[in-house]
Order: sequence, then structure tokens, then C-alpha cells
Amino acid sequence: MRHRAYIGLGANLPSPAGSPEETLRLAIEELSAAGQVTAHSHLYRTEPVGPESQPTFVNAVAQLETEMEPEPLLEFLLAMERRYGRDRSLDSSKGPRTLDLDLLLFDELVLQTEKLTLPHPGLTERRFVLAPLAEIAPELRVPELRAAVRELLSALPDKGSNRRAAVRRIE
Repeated sequence: MRHRAYIGLGANLPSPAGSPEETLRLAIEELSAAGQVTAHSHLYRTEPVGPESQPTFVNAVAQLETEMEPEPLLEFLLAMERRYGRDRSLDSSKGPRTLDLDLLLFDELVLQTEKLTLPHPGLTERRFVLAPLAEIAPELRVPELRAAVRELLSALPDKGSNRRAAVRRIE
């Protein structure tokens, strides 16, 4: 059975692949090992959320058609992070990282297990996720909210890390 998943990508430290921009470009290509990347956003330069004394981030979102189930897909994403030099056991949740891959949405599934929560719990509160997601799927409805991604993006306050100027498309 084919599933549609949306993956959030982010980095603000160099990885074995190079700069954060190079890392995200290569990571988007490597997602094809889990299925077919059917769309991806431009890259966005974003101000950090959490500790501000860290480099700016580069973020993107990819749409993946896959036959994998949610938890095996999550394990695939975590293994990718490790190949790019990230060890989640050593990283702070909002600190610098070589690659961050978040499973944002999976079909219309609502799920909460010890390993995975879908939709991603911070999805609706983060411009750095909603802006690239709205670029590739503006009418996508987030399960349980019955709101389109573009509506969620326009409802965000224009202040702090969610201000429009904090998230800029770079390519």
C-alpha cells in the first residue's frame, strides 16, 4: 500500500555532506531510498527557535510516496540523521544539529506511541515548517484540525521566531 508522508528537514551545522544547504539537498535525494520524493520545497533560512546563540537554520519539507509504515519510516529517518553525524542522545532538542528529519504527517493518520506522534506536535506552531509545507501542499488538511496548511500559516502571529522575516526562502 502506498502512503504519503511529509518530512521536515533542518540543519545549522556542517555535516559530512558539507554546508547545511548541501546537506539538505543531498538528504532530499537520499529520501528516495524510502520511496519516491514527489515534491520538495525550496530551502529556507530560518532563525533558531530556542537557544538564540547558535547559527541560523536551513529548512525544507519533502513529500514522500512510500510503502513503509510510520515507525519503520521513522527508523529510516533516524538512521539517515546518524549517517550525517547527528546523535540525538547527545543533542539538545532545540540546539545545533547537522541534520534533523521530522515525520510531520503520514496520510491522515493520528497516532501517539512511545516513539512517534502524528501529526508532529509542533507542526502548527512553527513558521519554519508551515512555510515550506504550504509551498508544496497549501490545501493539505491537517488531521483533527480540519484546517488547510495555508490557513494555519496565515494564522501564526507575526512576532518572535514566527515573524515573517525570521523565515526567508533562499532558493
